[in-house]
Order: sequence, then structure tokens, then C-alpha cells
Amino acid sequence: MYPVQFKRLPGNEDISLPKMMSEWAAGFDLHAAVREPLTLSPGERALVPTGFAMAMPRELEAQIRPRSGLAYKHGITCLNSPGTIDADYRGEVKVLLINLGQEPFTIERGERIAQMVFQRVPQVTLEEVTELPETVRGEGGFGHTGK
Repeated sequence: MYPVQFKRLPGNEDISLPKMMSEWAAGFDLHAAVREPLTLSPGERALVPTGFAMAMPRELEAQIRPRSGLAYKHGITCLNSPGTIDADYRGEVKVLLINLGQEPFTIERGERIAQMVFQRVPQVTLEEVTELPETVRGEGGFGHTGK
């Protein structure tokens, strides 16, 4: 288990902290802490506050991902998905949403807007070399194996 601390920001006592919506859920749902309803027109994006900040161990990152229902039903998704929150960030968690749908979409205060999944981050070292080991694949990429 990794301890993650959450701090509710002032004025957001009515906003739920992240929580899993089922026993086996991988992600914690995030709620909109908008002061008033926010309408996204098709193609429009907005940085939506969640009303909390957090602290997590160095071994973790938090990934912000779309909610599948919002994406499917309304075309609401996250840009830079998954968005990464680094372990040393202490500001308010915000979600960069975009409306890829055909109709305007209004985000209400307290509405579930995204999910947050925690992942372990391996500690790596980078080593510069003049040659890389050979593989069967080699430099093949971007569709090199066909359809």
C-alpha cells in the first residue's frame, strides 16, 4: 500500500474527494469544483478544478483519464490523456477537458468528470551509447507489421 494524502481546498467542502465507485475499480472518480455551471461548446476546452491537492510517495504518479460514459455519450474527453501528476506537485488537481461531441455540454458543480489512476514509476538511469543491441524488429514502426 502507498499512502496518498488529500487536502480539500477552501470553499470546496461540498465537493467529494476522489473515490472508487465499485469494489474492483481501477480509478478514482474526480468531481468538478466549478463555481457555476460551465458549458463547453463543440471543439472547446477548459481546465476544470477538482477542489483538492494531494501528496503521494515518489514511487507513484497519478494519471488523469476520461470517463468512458462521458466520452461515449457526449464526446467529453481529456486532452493530453493520460495526464500525469508528478509526486512532487502540490497544487490543485485540474482536468483538461474538451468537447469532441456535436452539442454543447454543461458541467455542473460536483459532477464526475474524469478518473484518476495511480501507477508505480520505476527509477531508471539513462545511459548514452554509440550502438544499440539488435532485434528482429529493428527500426520497424508505424504499421510495419501490416493491418
